[in-house]
Amino acid sequence: MTNPVAIQNYDGIAVLLVDNPPVNALAKSVRQGLRDGMREILDDPAYVAAVIACAGRTFVSGADIHEFDLPMEGVGIDEINTLFENRSKPVIAAIHGVALGGGLEIAMGCHFRIATKDAKLGQPEVKLGLIPGGGGTQRLPRAIGPARAVELIVSGEPILAVEGLKLGLIDEIFEGDPIAAGVAFARRVLSESRAFRSLRDDDSKLASTRADRNLLTEAVNNAVKRDSGMDAPRACVEAIGWSLNVPFDEAIRRERELFLALKDGEQSKALRHVFFAERNSSKVASITSHVRPRAVNTVAVIGAGTMGGGIAQSFANAGIPVRLVEVTEEALDKGLATIRKGYDSTVARGGLSAEEAARRAGLISGAVGLERVEDADLIVEAVFETMQIKEDVFSRLSSIAKPGAILATNTSYLDVNVIAAATYRAQDVVGLHFFSPANIMRLCEIVRGKETAPDVLATAIAVARRIAKVPVVVGVCHGFVGNRMLSVSIAQARKLLLEGALPQQIDAVANKFGMMGPFAMGDLAGLDIGWRSRKDSGERLPIEDALCEAGRFGQKSGAGFYRYNQGSRTPIPDPEVEALIVETSRGLNIGRRDIEDAEIHERLTYPMINEGARILEEGIVERASDIDLVWLYGYGWPRQTGGPMFWADQTGLAIVANRLAYMAAIDRDTTLRPAPRLARLAFGGGTFGSLK
Repeated sequence: MTNPVAIQNYDGIAVLLVDNPPVNALAKSVRQGLRDGMREILDDPAYVAAVIACAGRTFVSGADIHEFDLPMEGVGIDEINTLFENRSKPVIAAIHGVALGGGLEIAMGCHFRIATKDAKLGQPEVKLGLIPGGGGTQRLPRAIGPARAVELIVSGEPILAVEGLKLGLIDEIFEGDPIAAGVAFARRVLSESRAFRSLRDDDSKLASTRADRNLLTEAVNNAVKRDSGMDAPRACVEAIGWSLNVPFDEAIRRERELFLALKDGEQSKALRHVFFAERNSSKVASITSHVRPRAVNTVAVIGAGTMGGGIAQSFANAGIPVRLVEVTEEALDKGLATIRKGYDSTVARGGLSAEEAARRAGLISGAVGLERVEDADLIVEAVFETMQIKEDVFSRLSSIAKPGAILATNTSYLDVNVIAAATYRAQDVVGLHFFSPANIMRLCEIVRGKETAPDVLATAIAVARRIAKVPVVVGVCHGFVGNRMLSVSIAQARKLLLEGALPQQIDAVANKFGMMGPFAMGDLAGLDIGWRSRKDSGERLPIEDALCEAGRFGQKSGAGFYRYNQGSRTPIPDPEVEALIVETSRGLNIGRRDIEDAEIHERLTYPMINEGARILEEGIVERASDIDLVWLYGYGWPRQTGGPMFWADQTGLAIVANRLAYMAAIDRDTTLRPAPRLARLAFGGGTFGSLK
């Protein structure tokens, strides 16, 4: 195997060049190459300075995460940085692309750092349930101050090099080739006899915080003000605190121990599972290597309501011009006004500059009449969730849309094949199921119809990623993946109400697990939506229908399963609702009993796992991790558990299957019996993760 690190001699300036495509990950061979190369440079008097640079499109992008599931072997970053921090020859990191995680830690071991203005710098380890493990918690506070280091490390979000320059993390911005810039900078350091000192020896930016610990306390409180249930953020804070009162080498030793403990913990394993699940979600069997996505330069969205407006913003936020189409000027004006109000609110919160908000809003134009979609490359329908209306829209789109345009429906339940059959171009039809609010929620279920062309599917995936969504390809079934699984959980929540639990107890169990409770969620979404649909179908849900008949539609009306004070979203248990529930149980001759939280938890979650197993059996998704992504990014499943299917594997499939069999027997409900796929895995010692 070719050595991924080579020394190039530029008249006495050594360039230690990393070439480990595609993103120069800090694999074992790269770490060894950096150590051995630096040793050679230090030992050879012909070299007077060193530049660390990378081939390809980026500097070192971070660790090779595949190695985290293996015993940690080989050269550590600290050993490399000990060589970089020598006192005889200056070492310069020339950064382009990104320097993340271990990449930034390597750069901080150098005496100087230069970067292109658009380079991104960050310590994203917290997103994998980890702390920086190569000195990042000790060197970054010394580079930019402890308070700012807390913000960067706990959030895991990168900054641009131009901000790094202001903070003192970067010494100079350059344009052009990193090697040429690094060599030129090294020559200036030598010609000017510029002093060089390592971050490990520079405590100057720690002094003010050592004198006033409140500076760090305030930064910590802001960084962890919302307890996500994850261990890593607080571990990051603890490690950064060592920079103030623990000798550097001892702090580095502690940092490594804490990193390894987190790496072997359940939360990091789950988050690493999510990392790879995202990368695998675009791998679809029908999209072979020769399939090329269609060009999408313009988009039309039909329907300017809450969902249509949010979808339009998603495209505009990604710099894609979008035309919002309505049937009347009044509806269009209302939709555009709502979008402008949303951007104004974001500016007021400091989330966008006024200039950027205006630029995005300017990419959204309005039009009246379906014929105004005629020049769009992608048309997204976001009208009422009624099959008759959607069939009418798509029938008309057949003759209006230009050849090759993709026709997408935002349906959350309806049969995409039926919708496609309303056209004479079913191969161009695909489902793009956005989640509300569409401009914020990251999930996009991409629904593949039986005639959806492979290049249409490939385009949908590419477009979803382009607008910062997580695409998950699903097949056609009622509710697809997310809503189908949600429905079985909601059914159990309703039964629990009738059997003895109250909304606040059930929601509290869900909250403790890390999810929004089903009844608070119903109030947020609006109870009247399902009620109106049930009135059309003749279905009846005694408790919800009674609430709606009393005008209790949820937060929008100030009362639903809970009551709400004016201007507040905080649910308040309501004795009137409790009385209604008890009376309904009595009327149905259902004896009420005390129900333990453990039973509630199992009944809310285990039937979902069972439904997920059926979804896999039916081939609705290609892999169990796709189901995890749907729930993580569409429904707020706690990220640190890895998603429902991964969580079930960790819980033990035999436990899940046995409890489901017990529930089915007690409840006399055959739908709760373990699905065949679940039963085979559970009693054969398999896992969902082992399925290929």
